[in-house]
Amino acid sequence: MGAAIAHTFINRGYDTVVWNRNAEKCKPLVEAGAAGIEILSEAVAASNQVVICLLNNTAVYEVLKQVAGAVAGKVFINLTSGTPAQARDFAEWAERENASYIDGKILADPIDIGTAKAQLLFSGKPTVFDAQYPLLEKLGAITYYGEDAGAAAVDFLAQVAIGYEFLIGFLHTLQLVHTEGVDLTAFAQRVAGTLQGYGPLLSLMVNEIKLGTYQPDLGPLQVQAAMFDDLINHRKSKNVETLRMQEIKNLMDRRIADGHGAQGFSSLFELLGKQ
Repeated sequence: MGAAIAHTFINRGYDTVVWNRNAEKCKPLVEAGAAGIEILSEAVAASNQVVICLLNNTAVYEVLKQVAGAVAGKVFINLTSGTPAQARDFAEWAERENASYIDGKILADPIDIGTAKAQLLFSGKPTVFDAQYPLLEKLGAITYYGEDAGAAAVDFLAQVAIGYEFLIGFLHTLQLVHTEGVDLTAFAQRVAGTLQGYGPLLSLMVNEIKLGTYQPDLGPLQVQAAMFDDLINHRKSKNVETLRMQEIKNLMDRRIADGHGAQGFSSLFELLGKQ
């Protein structure tokens, strides 16, 4: 990802300095027009804007420790995956160092960096973000989440989590239908078509949660719970994992036992975090 970011800046005509703990990784970027510097402190000193993209924020902490005390006036743009708490820590560090900090998160594959397909989420002081926007927009489509340095990470981790929860469910279901002899390609296409209708449902569920009314989206819980017995039993019969289905069924049963069987699926929100 770091190489894709650097290539984008190089291709847009920016004077780009690159550093990597493994200097060999910088060679293709140098050949493309970047200036490669092997000493970290010299690389940071070479520009007022320091874009960071490492494996994780543990690596970022180690890098920043090496340049502490020599970064006044610098703008750090951290595009490394991490938590909201880490982003806020970095922002506080930058303030102590008389530097500026913008936290960024990337929802894209490296090949899409520099195109509208790349979604980049940013948060931090608005004056700093506004000043850096002409640079940042070269990387893709930008969304700004406000002054709280951790805000972009909140949204990033939430979106990534939803993606993985869907994908593991998809893989389990593929295993299920595969045991029944279903054509997986055709099945995946049907699922993709079904997902197109989820946008309005998500908005409806959020509205129900805000209002606390919990109309029977997807039908009353007591009806859905009965269907879940079939879902679980089918999976068991094919030796496919049922843990997630059982978790949902348990939540439904608890909600029904509390007298809310006529409410919809969104009402399970009331139980989450209370287990």
